[in-house]
Parts: sequence; C-alpha cells; structure tokens
Amino acid sequence: MAEWGGAPISVVGIGADGWFGLGSAAREVVSRAEVLFGSARQLALIPDDVVAVRQEWPSPLVPALPTLFDDYAGRRLCVLASGDPMFYGIGVRLARLFGAGALRVIPQPSSASLACARLGWALAEVPVVSAVGRPVATVLPELVDRRAVLVLSADEHTPGRIAELLRDNGFGESTLTVLEQLGGPGERIVTERAAKWELPAGDPLNIVAIDCVADPKRPRATRLPGLPDGFYGGDGQLTKSEVRALTLAALAPAPGELLWDVGGGSGSIAIEWCRTHPSCRAVSFERLEHRRRQIADNAAALGVPHVGVRAEVLTELGKSTESAPPDAIFVGGGLTEGGVLETCWSHLRQGGRLVANAVTAESEALLLNWAAAHGGELRKFQIYRAEALGKFTTWRPQLPVTQWSVVKEGPLRKPHVTGETDSFHR
Repeated sequence: MAEWGGAPISVVGIGADGWFGLGSAAREVVSRAEVLFGSARQLALIPDDVVAVRQEWPSPLVPALPTLFDDYAGRRLCVLASGDPMFYGIGVRLARLFGAGALRVIPQPSSASLACARLGWALAEVPVVSAVGRPVATVLPELVDRRAVLVLSADEHTPGRIAELLRDNGFGESTLTVLEQLGGPGERIVTERAAKWELPAGDPLNIVAIDCVADPKRPRATRLPGLPDGFYGGDGQLTKSEVRALTLAALAPAPGELLWDVGGGSGSIAIEWCRTHPSCRAVSFERLEHRRRQIADNAAALGVPHVGVRAEVLTELGKSTESAPPDAIFVGGGLTEGGVLETCWSHLRQGGRLVANAVTAESEALLLNWAAAHGGELRKFQIYRAEALGKFTTWRPQLPVTQWSVVKEGPLRKPHVTGETDSFHR
C-alpha cells in the first residue's frame, strides 16, 4: 500500500443529472477543491464558476495512479466518479492504493441501484457483472433460467455483444433491457428479446438488464462443479464429470482464492474452480502447446477467460517468481516426473490444500508414500456409466482414480519415491 502524505482525497460520485443532482455536502467539496480529477465527461458536468484546475485521467490510468497525485500533495484534491465510487469505481482502486483513511468518499446512487429502481428488481438479489475492461463472456456463469442479471456496459456496443452471447449459448429468448443515461435528462430505456436484437448502438453510458430464459433442450451450466463433459473441447484429456465434482469438493474453493492446476489437459479443474465465484483465480500449467490453446478456448467458452495458461510447471517456476503462493494446488498429470510434487509442495502456502489424482500403479504408489509422510486423506473412486450392449444396457467402468488430499501444516519431509514417469494428462 502506498503512503499518502496530503490531506484526505475527496472522491465524489456524480450521476448523469450532473451538478444539480449533487447534495449540498458534495457541492461544497467540489467547489472548495483546488484540483479536480475525472474523465472529460465528468469534468464537463461541473459549472465554469468552480475554479479548480481540471485534470483528465491519463491513459492508461491504473499504472499512473501510484504517483499521479504526488505533485498535488499540498492542495485540496477531488476525484469525480460515476455514481457510487465504491461500486466498480475509482474509489475502490484508491482505497486499495492509499487506504480508507486517505479518502473521503461521497457516493451517489449506483447505476445498479437506479436500474433496479426502474425495473422493480430487488437489488440485493441481482448479480452485477462488469464488462468494462473484461470480455462479455464473463456474463456466462451468471446465466440461469428465470434469473435477473445486470451488466455494466463498456460502451454503446456492449448490448449487441450481450445479445449475441445469449443467442449463442441457449439464452436467445431472454429479454434485454438497456437503460441509458439513468437519472439524467437523456434517460432512455429500450427492451427486446436477444433472439430478435437488431437495435442500433445507443448511448455509451448504459447498463444492461437480462431477464434470463434458458433453452430447455440445452444442458444446464451452473456454477456447481461437474459440468457435462460435452462442454469441453479438446483431445479427450479430461477429468470426467463425476471425478471433477469430487476433486473440486476436495479442493474446496473460496472467494478470492488462487489455484494452480498442474497438468491442465482441457483445463476443466481450473475452469470450474473459477466458475464457483467471480473472484476465484487459477493458473493452469500444461506442457503441450495444443492443450494450452484448448484450455484458453474452453475457459473463454465457459465464461472465465481470466484463467492463466502456462507451460510445464517446473520450467515456468524455474524462470519466474510468483508474487503470491497459491491457496490450493491440483496435480492431475506428470505426478511421477522428478520434482513435481516437491516443487508444488514448496510453493504452497501454509494452510493451503493440495489434491492429487492418480490412475497408474506407479503414481498411486507415490501418493501412498506422500500420504505416509504428510498425512491427509486417501480415497479411491470407481465410476460406472451405462452403455448400450446390443439391445441391452451394461455398466462400463471408467479408470479407477486414487485421490490424495492434504493441508500443508509443516515443512517438507521428503518421502521415498519410486516409479517411472507418469504420462497421464487430463
């Protein structure tokens, strides 16, 4: 966290109704400011008789923020933000950078509050997804039949992109409502089904409301682990649905946590880890280039394009230093390659979880040795799926999977290792 030595920075939310929508306290703060920061649109909302120096945000903004205010430390500073500065706004970045004590935040109603007020939706029950600086595919994990979703638009083209996304993913009958310039004199609301969306681009200042209607013939894709195998493209190296659900349960993702997925294959573990909550993060390590491409493609198609994709784990960790240790590590491939488990264990934070799956006798023996040295739990899964046998039905067994799960509570005690290289990848 950077140190701010000046007077508290005022962060004032301003809506589309501009100066006349501000309360008296907010007006006084803006009027007394010596330097005003904001976008060109926000600064234009301030009357000319406010004599502060006006500074437009530089581009790109985020890298410039730590030192942006250094030349003004002895002056009264005011930052203008859209609506509520702490709702996907500049106030959040400033608080993380300088601490809450360095700020005085005066919010206005957020665009989400105004949208729910217009639509009669319960704000506390409606998920909000930001498409500002993010692909619209991040909306996908929130789509559930009969659910209401709000999307913060990047610009006037976002509604059309959302309509296309819905059509392509079995939600074409959903209703889209675009709410522009909420609270201002130019407020405008338009509604249409995604399947019929042909409306021209409107105002860049908009928020999109989705009343979700799912195609009942399409498989459901909720945030719960164990998505149908057919959701994943690739060469077949995939942790199957049932084992995937059991593996994610053992990994126990929590909001904001970071996973390393070693031997990524199709990326299913990293992808479903990230789908459990919007703030979950994952890095998938995969030695083969074509599989790295399929991991990225699968992640984008399932609404978590932020999944990181890297090459073989020992190579990657040998040439870079991670800024933060992972909260959990899953090893699903390359278990018996020399140094993989030792390296993963050494990078895992204290209290972190490690889960490893084995399908060969050699990799199973390795897990038995590690469990003897570090404790944890050993399980073995045998999944059967029904298949046709002539005009009858038989049970076809999948490969049995041995799973070791453990919480790191002490230093590494090197176990006795046997076995050859395990080439199994998911």
